[in-house]
Amino acid sequence: MSKSASVRIVYVVDGDASVREGMSRLMDSAGLEARPCASVPEFLDQARGMRVACVLLDVWGARQCELAVRNALLAVAKVLPVIALSSSDDPTARQLARELGAQSFFRKPVDAAALLDSIEWVMQGDGRSAPN
Repeated sequence: MSKSASVRIVYVVDGDASVREGMSRLMDSAGLEARPCASVPEFLDQARGMRVACVLLDVWGARQCELAVRNALLAVAKVLPVIALSSSDDPTARQLARELGAQSFFRKPVDAAALLDSIEWVMQGDGRSAPN
């Protein structure tokens, strides 16, 4: 297997720079390649054509996007597994996570071991068909 084929990318989409930095360090420590993005549009620009990846998505940032951007995000979510993150465990955040097809939902602050287990699960393909 070539080195490029073994790279597993995790997009960290969060408006909070400290969250992006912390999550990126966690991904690096687990042997994953973190690609931090400050917004959904930035993520969409970076993720074009990406297939071997996972998305950690702050649902508050997705909630604030205009409809066209949310629709583009929905299209990507059909191809890449999404793990939703939220600082609030409210029904609106969980509903948006379901609409985006998220395989997992975590409230911040996130348990690192549980998050890494979830990333491993969805990147193996098991999460794409999981019920929400």
